[in-house]
Amino acid sequence: MNNALKKFNDQEISLSLENITISYGKYEAVKNVYFQIPKNKITALIGPSGCGKSTVLRALNRMNDLIPECNLKGRVLFEGTDLYHSDIDPVEVRRRIGMVFQQPNPFPKSIYENIAFGARINGFTGKMDELVEDSLRRAAVWDECKDKLKSSGYSLSGGQQQRLCIARTIAIRPEVILMDEPCSALDPISTLKIEETLHELKKSFTIVIVTHNMQQALRVSDYTAFFNAERKEGVPGGKIGYLVEHNLTDKIFNAPKEKSTKDYVTGKFG
Repeated sequence: MNNALKKFNDQEISLSLENITISYGKYEAVKNVYFQIPKNKITALIGPSGCGKSTVLRALNRMNDLIPECNLKGRVLFEGTDLYHSDIDPVEVRRRIGMVFQQPNPFPKSIYENIAFGARINGFTGKMDELVEDSLRRAAVWDECKDKLKSSGYSLSGGQQQRLCIARTIAIRPEVILMDEPCSALDPISTLKIEETLHELKKSFTIVIVTHNMQQALRVSDYTAFFNAERKEGVPGGKIGYLVEHNLTDKIFNAPKEKSTKDYVTGKFG
């Protein structure tokens, strides 16, 4: 196991997953996951439906706590601290490790308040106008919003709404941003704008993104973790997810160690 981690030793680590198994009730959804997520890099989680990648993503900021009967074994370390220790406040975890969901979900408020509301709740006491502008700029949506900040967030296009949600996440000043297929509902132009935004954001944040789009993973990520699933009788969905391999994105796509990884990234299954 230690040998497998040597390739990350030149990178400062943000999150470590140590032998993670996640179950719903008595059924395992994903088992024995062990890998590290480098700081200020983009890590993509890829794999076929049902392999557990979104379940693993939600475990990184304890979103799975909100699902009845979901249990986690193992440890998730954030800068060395066990996020699942009894002394840790999950609300604070989700402030420091924010999430952008698959479907844009702006608050039913003005564009301005979509940014200001969360920041205010989290104790921001600085100049709110500057925070709103900075957050919208960093999410590459300021030019489209600056003249209608009092308009509803719903007045924006789907791609603009998703960038508004990214700006809202940035505004609470997290250290990590999790993204669960953030472009799956968007057109190609909006997808490109978000991908361009990600390259800028990783200068300030660690980003973990789940994507079904192999070309997107190749375009935006520095590291890629490939998950697969094995069939098991008596399990809901009939399969259990596991991590196949984790490496630099270029190596995953061009020189994978496992045949199943090569078969997946070349489109032979999935």
